[in-house]
Amino acid sequence: MKTKHWVVWLIAAVALTALVIFAHHRIHFDWRVFFEQLRAADWRRIALGISFIYVAYILRAARWALFVRPTKKVSTFSVLGSQVIGFTAVAIFGRLADLVRPYLVARRLNLPLGSQIAVYTVERMFDLGSMALIFSTVLLFGHDSVALPHHELMIRMARAGLLGTVALAAFAIAVRVWGATVAAIAQKMLHPLSSSLAESVASKIRAFRDGLNAIGSFSEFGIAVALSLAMWGLITSAYLQTTHAFVNSPELATMTLSRCMLLMAASMGGSIVQLPIIGWFTTIGVTTTAMQKLLNVAWEPALGCGAMLLVVTFMSIIPVGLIWAQFEHVSLKKVTEESEHAGEQVAATETVV
Repeated sequence: MKTKHWVVWLIAAVALTALVIFAHHRIHFDWRVFFEQLRAADWRRIALGISFIYVAYILRAARWALFVRPTKKVSTFSVLGSQVIGFTAVAIFGRLADLVRPYLVARRLNLPLGSQIAVYTVERMFDLGSMALIFSTVLLFGHDSVALPHHELMIRMARAGLLGTVALAAFAIAVRVWGATVAAIAQKMLHPLSSSLAESVASKIRAFRDGLNAIGSFSEFGIAVALSLAMWGLITSAYLQTTHAFVNSPELATMTLSRCMLLMAASMGGSIVQLPIIGWFTTIGVTTTAMQKLLNVAWEPALGCGAMLLVVTFMSIIPVGLIWAQFEHVSLKKVTEESEHAGEQVAATETVV
Protein backbone atom coordinates (compact mmCIF):
# COMPACT_ATOMS: atom_id res chain seq x y z
CA MET A 1 0.00 0.00 0.00
CA LYS A 2 2.83 2.41 0.82
CA THR A 3 4.43 1.66 -2.57
CA LYS A 4 1.15 2.51 -4.28
CA HIS A 5 0.97 5.81 -2.41
CA TRP A 6 4.50 6.73 -3.42
CA VAL A 7 3.78 5.92 -7.07
CA VAL A 8 0.73 8.21 -7.02
CA TRP A 9 2.78 10.89 -5.25
CA LEU A 10 5.55 10.64 -7.86
CA ILE A 11 3.13 10.85 -10.78
CA ALA A 12 1.49 13.90 -9.23
CA ALA A 13 4.88 15.55 -8.67
CA VAL A 14 5.88 15.00 -12.29
CA ALA A 15 2.52 16.32 -13.50
CA LEU A 16 2.81 19.39 -11.27
CA THR A 17 6.35 20.09 -12.48
CA ALA A 18 5.23 19.83 -16.10
CA LEU A 19 2.33 22.18 -15.38
CA VAL A 20 4.64 24.76 -13.77
CA ILE A 21 7.01 24.65 -16.74
CA PHE A 22 4.10 25.00 -19.17
CA ALA A 23 2.62 27.92 -17.21
CA HIS A 24 6.00 29.63 -16.98
CA HIS A 25 6.25 29.79 -20.75
CA ARG A 26 2.60 30.63 -21.46
CA ILE A 27 1.64 33.07 -18.69
CA HIS A 28 3.08 36.53 -18.18
CA PHE A 29 3.37 36.96 -14.41
CA ASP A 30 4.72 40.00 -12.55
CA TRP A 31 5.96 39.05 -9.09
CA ARG A 32 6.19 42.72 -8.09
CA VAL A 33 2.47 43.15 -8.67
CA PHE A 34 1.80 39.91 -6.82
CA PHE A 35 3.57 41.12 -3.65
CA GLU A 36 1.91 44.51 -3.91
CA GLN A 37 -1.47 42.78 -3.93
CA LEU A 38 -0.56 40.88 -0.76
CA ARG A 39 0.74 44.00 1.00
CA ALA A 40 -2.41 45.94 0.19
CA ALA A 41 -4.73 43.14 1.33
CA ASP A 42 -7.13 43.83 4.21
CA TRP A 43 -5.83 41.34 6.76
CA ARG A 44 -8.75 42.04 9.09
CA ARG A 45 -11.05 40.39 6.56
CA ILE A 46 -8.71 37.42 6.29
CA ALA A 47 -8.69 37.08 10.10
CA LEU A 48 -12.49 37.26 10.07
CA GLY A 49 -12.58 34.51 7.46
CA ILE A 50 -10.37 32.31 9.66
CA SER A 51 -12.69 32.93 12.62
CA PHE A 52 -15.65 31.77 10.49
CA ILE A 53 -13.77 28.56 9.68
CA TYR A 54 -13.01 27.95 13.36
CA VAL A 55 -16.69 28.34 14.28
CA ALA A 56 -17.54 25.94 11.45
CA TYR A 57 -15.30 23.32 13.10
CA ILE A 58 -17.27 23.75 16.32
CA LEU A 59 -20.54 23.24 14.45
CA ARG A 60 -19.07 20.15 12.77
CA ALA A 61 -18.18 18.74 16.18
CA ALA A 62 -21.70 19.51 17.45
CA ARG A 63 -23.16 17.61 14.49
CA TRP A 64 -20.89 14.61 15.12
CA ALA A 65 -21.92 14.57 18.78
CA LEU A 66 -25.54 14.60 17.62
CA PHE A 67 -24.94 11.59 15.38
CA VAL A 68 -23.23 9.70 18.22
CA ARG A 69 -26.02 10.50 20.72
CA PRO A 70 -28.12 7.31 20.13
CA THR A 71 -25.06 5.24 21.09
CA LYS A 72 -23.46 7.45 23.72
CA LYS A 73 -24.42 10.91 24.93
CA VAL A 74 -21.36 13.14 24.56
CA SER A 75 -20.62 16.85 24.55
CA THR A 76 -19.46 18.87 21.57
CA PHE A 77 -16.10 19.53 23.20
CA SER A 78 -15.46 15.81 23.73
CA VAL A 79 -15.26 15.27 19.95
CA LEU A 80 -13.95 18.73 18.97
CA GLY A 81 -10.33 17.74 19.51
CA SER A 82 -10.72 14.74 17.23
CA GLN A 83 -12.15 17.01 14.51
CA VAL A 84 -9.36 19.56 14.84
CA ILE A 85 -6.58 16.97 14.92
CA GLY A 86 -8.18 15.00 12.09
CA PHE A 87 -8.44 17.98 9.76
CA THR A 88 -4.89 18.96 10.66
CA ALA A 89 -3.76 15.50 9.56
CA VAL A 90 -5.68 15.89 6.28
CA ALA A 91 -4.12 19.31 5.70
CA ILE A 92 -0.61 17.84 6.15
CA PHE A 93 -0.92 14.29 4.79
CA GLY A 94 -3.78 14.69 2.33
CA ARG A 95 -6.76 12.40 1.86
CA LEU A 96 -4.74 9.48 3.25
CA ALA A 97 -5.71 10.88 6.66
CA ASP A 98 -9.47 11.05 6.01
CA LEU A 99 -10.19 8.31 8.58
CA VAL A 100 -8.23 9.98 11.38
CA ARG A 101 -11.36 11.73 12.68
CA PRO A 102 -13.58 8.64 13.01
CA TYR A 103 -10.58 6.69 14.32
CA LEU A 104 -9.85 9.22 17.07
CA VAL A 105 -13.52 9.56 18.02
CA ALA A 106 -13.89 5.78 18.23
CA ARG A 107 -10.78 5.53 20.39
CA ARG A 108 -11.76 8.42 22.66
CA LEU A 109 -15.35 7.25 23.19
CA ASN A 110 -14.50 3.54 23.22
CA LEU A 111 -16.82 2.81 20.29
CA PRO A 112 -16.37 0.46 17.31
CA LEU A 113 -14.52 2.10 14.44
CA GLY A 114 -17.12 0.82 12.00
CA SER A 115 -19.83 2.84 13.73
CA GLN A 116 -17.81 6.05 13.41
CA ILE A 117 -16.95 5.38 9.77
CA ALA A 118 -20.71 5.10 9.27
CA VAL A 119 -21.13 8.48 10.98
CA TYR A 120 -18.39 9.88 8.72
CA THR A 121 -20.30 8.62 5.66
CA VAL A 122 -23.52 10.29 6.81
CA GLU A 123 -21.59 13.47 7.63
CA ARG A 124 -20.32 13.60 4.05
CA MET A 125 -23.87 13.14 2.77
CA PHE A 126 -25.04 16.15 4.78
CA ASP A 127 -22.04 18.16 3.54
CA LEU A 128 -22.77 17.30 -0.08
CA GLY A 129 -26.47 18.00 0.25
CA SER A 130 -25.97 21.31 2.08
CA MET A 131 -23.38 22.60 -0.35
CA ALA A 132 -25.45 21.56 -3.36
CA LEU A 133 -28.52 23.26 -1.89
CA ILE A 134 -26.67 26.53 -1.22
CA PHE A 135 -24.95 26.44 -4.61
CA SER A 136 -28.15 25.75 -6.55
CA THR A 137 -30.28 28.25 -4.63
CA VAL A 138 -27.80 31.09 -5.09
CA LEU A 139 -27.35 30.42 -8.81
CA LEU A 140 -31.07 30.03 -9.47
CA PHE A 141 -32.33 32.95 -7.42
CA GLY A 142 -29.31 35.26 -7.02
CA HIS A 143 -29.95 38.71 -8.50
CA ASP A 144 -26.56 38.77 -10.22
CA SER A 145 -26.51 35.20 -11.51
CA VAL A 146 -27.52 36.39 -15.01
CA ALA A 147 -24.12 38.09 -15.30
CA LEU A 148 -22.19 34.87 -14.70
CA PRO A 149 -20.08 33.43 -17.51
CA HIS A 150 -21.80 30.54 -19.31
CA HIS A 151 -25.04 31.52 -17.62
CA GLU A 152 -27.20 28.85 -19.26
CA LEU A 153 -24.74 26.13 -18.31
CA MET A 154 -24.65 27.42 -14.73
CA ILE A 155 -28.44 27.32 -14.52
CA ARG A 156 -28.48 23.74 -15.81
CA MET A 157 -25.86 22.80 -13.23
CA ALA A 158 -27.90 24.49 -10.49
CA ARG A 159 -31.02 22.60 -11.47
CA ALA A 160 -29.04 19.37 -11.61
CA GLY A 161 -27.70 20.16 -8.15
CA LEU A 162 -31.20 20.58 -6.74
CA LEU A 163 -32.38 17.37 -8.41
CA GLY A 164 -29.29 15.60 -7.11
CA THR A 165 -30.01 16.82 -3.59
CA VAL A 166 -33.59 15.56 -3.81
CA ALA A 167 -32.38 12.22 -5.22
CA LEU A 168 -29.80 11.93 -2.44
CA ALA A 169 -32.48 12.61 0.18
CA ALA A 170 -34.78 10.01 -1.40
CA PHE A 171 -31.96 7.47 -1.49
CA ALA A 172 -31.13 8.19 2.16
CA ILE A 173 -34.77 7.66 3.17
CA ALA A 174 -34.90 4.39 1.23
CA VAL A 175 -31.69 3.17 2.85
CA ARG A 176 -32.88 4.28 6.30
CA VAL A 177 -36.15 2.35 5.95
CA TRP A 178 -35.20 -0.59 3.69
CA GLY A 179 -31.40 -0.68 4.01
CA ALA A 180 -30.97 -4.44 3.87
CA THR A 181 -33.26 -4.72 0.84
CA VAL A 182 -31.51 -1.88 -1.03
CA ALA A 183 -28.11 -3.49 -0.32
CA ALA A 184 -29.34 -6.88 -1.55
CA ILE A 185 -30.79 -5.37 -4.75
CA ALA A 186 -27.57 -3.47 -5.47
CA GLN A 187 -25.50 -6.59 -4.86
CA LYS A 188 -27.69 -8.66 -7.16
CA MET A 189 -27.58 -6.07 -9.97
CA LEU A 190 -23.79 -5.62 -9.79
CA HIS A 191 -22.85 -9.26 -9.29
CA PRO A 192 -22.77 -10.08 -13.04
CA LEU A 193 -20.25 -7.28 -13.55
CA SER A 194 -18.01 -8.03 -10.57
CA SER A 195 -18.69 -10.04 -7.44
CA SER A 196 -16.14 -8.06 -5.42
CA LEU A 197 -17.65 -4.75 -6.56
CA ALA A 198 -21.14 -6.00 -5.71
CA GLU A 199 -20.07 -7.02 -2.20
CA SER A 200 -18.22 -3.75 -1.65
CA VAL A 201 -21.20 -1.61 -2.71
CA ALA A 202 -23.59 -3.67 -0.60
CA SER A 203 -21.35 -3.34 2.47
CA LYS A 204 -21.11 0.42 1.97
CA ILE A 205 -24.89 0.70 1.73
CA ARG A 206 -25.25 -1.27 4.96
CA ALA A 207 -22.67 1.01 6.60
CA PHE A 208 -24.58 4.02 5.31
CA ARG A 209 -27.76 2.59 6.85
CA ASP A 210 -26.00 2.12 10.18
CA GLY A 211 -24.90 5.73 10.08
CA LEU A 212 -28.41 6.93 9.27
CA ASN A 213 -29.72 4.96 12.22
CA ALA A 214 -27.85 7.48 14.36
CA ILE A 215 -30.57 10.00 13.44
CA GLY A 216 -33.27 8.95 15.84
CA SER A 217 -36.06 11.45 15.08
CA PHE A 218 -37.22 14.16 12.69
CA SER A 219 -36.17 16.79 15.22
CA GLU A 220 -32.60 15.45 15.23
CA PHE A 221 -32.66 15.40 11.44
CA GLY A 222 -33.77 19.03 11.44
CA ILE A 223 -30.99 19.99 13.86
CA ALA A 224 -28.43 18.18 11.68
CA VAL A 225 -29.68 20.03 8.59
CA ALA A 226 -29.57 23.37 10.41
CA LEU A 227 -26.03 22.74 11.67
CA SER A 228 -24.91 21.70 8.18
CA LEU A 229 -26.41 24.76 6.47
CA ALA A 230 -24.99 27.09 9.13
CA MET A 231 -21.55 25.50 8.79
CA TRP A 232 -21.49 25.81 5.01
CA GLY A 233 -22.86 29.33 5.29
CA LEU A 234 -19.84 30.21 7.41
CA ILE A 235 -17.47 28.55 4.94
CA THR A 236 -19.06 30.55 2.11
CA SER A 237 -18.68 33.73 4.17
CA ALA A 238 -14.99 32.89 4.71
CA TYR A 239 -14.53 32.67 0.95
CA LEU A 240 -16.24 36.03 0.46
CA GLN A 241 -14.24 37.75 3.19
CA THR A 242 -10.97 36.43 1.75
CA THR A 243 -11.74 37.59 -1.78
CA HIS A 244 -12.95 41.00 -0.54
CA ALA A 245 -9.65 41.38 1.31
CA PHE A 246 -7.87 41.97 -2.03
CA VAL A 247 -8.92 45.59 -2.27
CA ASN A 248 -6.61 46.42 -5.19
CA SER A 249 -8.40 43.97 -7.47
CA PRO A 250 -11.85 45.28 -8.50
CA GLU A 251 -13.03 41.79 -9.49
CA LEU A 252 -12.14 40.35 -6.08
CA ALA A 253 -13.05 43.36 -3.92
CA THR A 254 -16.57 43.33 -5.38
CA MET A 255 -16.98 39.55 -5.52
CA THR A 256 -20.67 38.64 -5.44
CA LEU A 257 -22.21 35.57 -3.83
CA SER A 258 -23.08 33.99 -7.18
CA ARG A 259 -19.54 34.39 -8.51
CA CYS A 260 -18.19 33.10 -5.20
CA MET A 261 -20.15 29.88 -5.77
CA LEU A 262 -18.16 29.22 -8.93
CA LEU A 263 -14.93 29.87 -7.06
CA MET A 264 -15.91 27.51 -4.24
CA ALA A 265 -16.87 24.78 -6.69
CA ALA A 266 -13.52 25.06 -8.45
CA SER A 267 -11.59 25.15 -5.18
CA MET A 268 -13.32 22.09 -3.76
CA GLY A 269 -12.97 20.25 -7.03
CA GLY A 270 -9.23 20.84 -6.90
CA SER A 271 -9.01 19.42 -3.38
CA ILE A 272 -10.85 16.14 -4.02
CA VAL A 273 -7.60 14.25 -4.60
CA GLN A 274 -5.44 15.83 -1.92
CA LEU A 275 -1.86 14.53 -1.83
CA PRO A 276 0.67 15.51 0.85
CA ILE A 277 2.13 18.98 0.22
CA ILE A 278 1.61 18.71 -3.55
CA GLY A 279 -2.13 19.00 -2.99
CA TRP A 280 -1.63 22.53 -1.65
CA PHE A 281 -0.18 23.67 -4.96
CA THR A 282 -2.69 21.84 -7.14
CA THR A 283 -5.55 23.39 -5.18
CA ILE A 284 -4.01 26.86 -5.53
CA GLY A 285 -3.46 26.23 -9.23
CA VAL A 286 -7.04 25.16 -9.89
CA THR A 287 -8.48 28.05 -7.86
CA THR A 288 -6.20 30.61 -9.49
CA THR A 289 -7.01 29.37 -12.99
CA ALA A 290 -10.75 29.45 -12.24
CA MET A 291 -10.50 33.06 -11.07
CA GLN A 292 -8.57 34.08 -14.17
CA LYS A 293 -10.57 32.17 -16.77
CA LEU A 294 -14.09 32.40 -15.31
CA LEU A 295 -14.03 35.65 -13.36
CA ASN A 296 -11.45 37.65 -15.37
CA VAL A 297 -9.17 38.26 -12.38
CA ALA A 298 -5.58 39.14 -13.29
CA TRP A 299 -3.05 36.38 -12.63
CA GLU A 300 -1.22 38.20 -9.81
CA PRO A 301 -4.21 38.88 -7.49
CA ALA A 302 -5.72 35.53 -8.51
CA LEU A 303 -2.63 33.67 -7.28
CA GLY A 304 -2.50 35.72 -4.08
CA CYS A 305 -6.18 35.12 -3.39
CA GLY A 306 -5.89 31.43 -4.26
CA ALA A 307 -3.05 31.02 -1.77
CA MET A 308 -4.96 32.92 0.92
CA LEU A 309 -8.10 30.84 0.34
CA LEU A 310 -6.05 27.69 0.94
CA VAL A 311 -4.60 29.17 4.13
CA VAL A 312 -7.95 30.42 5.46
CA THR A 313 -10.21 27.47 4.63
CA PHE A 314 -7.77 24.56 4.85
CA MET A 315 -4.45 25.28 6.52
CA SER A 316 -5.44 27.72 9.27
CA ILE A 317 -6.35 24.80 11.52
CA ILE A 318 -2.79 23.38 11.46
CA PRO A 319 -1.31 25.43 14.35
CA VAL A 320 -4.28 24.69 16.64
CA GLY A 321 -4.26 21.03 15.60
CA LEU A 322 -0.56 20.59 16.27
CA ILE A 323 -0.89 22.14 19.74
CA TRP A 324 -3.99 20.06 20.52
CA ALA A 325 -2.21 16.89 19.35
CA GLN A 326 0.67 17.64 21.71
CA PHE A 327 -1.70 18.02 24.66
CA GLU A 328 -3.39 14.72 23.80
CA HIS A 329 -0.07 12.97 23.04
CA VAL A 330 -1.13 12.13 19.49
CA SER A 331 1.41 11.57 16.72
CA LEU A 332 -0.21 12.72 13.48
CA LYS A 333 1.91 10.45 11.31
CA LYS A 334 1.32 7.42 13.51
CA VAL A 335 -2.42 7.99 13.88
CA THR A 336 -2.75 8.47 10.10
CA GLU A 337 -1.11 5.10 9.47
CA GLU A 338 -3.13 3.42 12.22
CA SER A 339 -6.45 4.80 10.97
CA GLU A 340 -5.75 3.74 7.41
CA HIS A 341 -4.84 0.21 8.51
CA ALA A 342 -7.85 -0.03 10.84
CA GLY A 343 -10.14 1.23 8.07
CA GLU A 344 -8.88 -1.48 5.72
CA GLN A 345 -9.60 -4.09 8.38
CA VAL A 346 -13.15 -2.78 8.88
CA ALA A 347 -13.74 -2.79 5.12
CA ALA A 348 -12.43 -6.36 4.82
CA THR A 349 -14.67 -7.51 7.68
CA GLU A 350 -17.76 -5.85 6.16
CA THR A 351 -17.02 -7.44 2.78
CA VAL A 352 -16.79 -10.88 4.35
CA VAL A 353 -20.04 -10.32 6.26
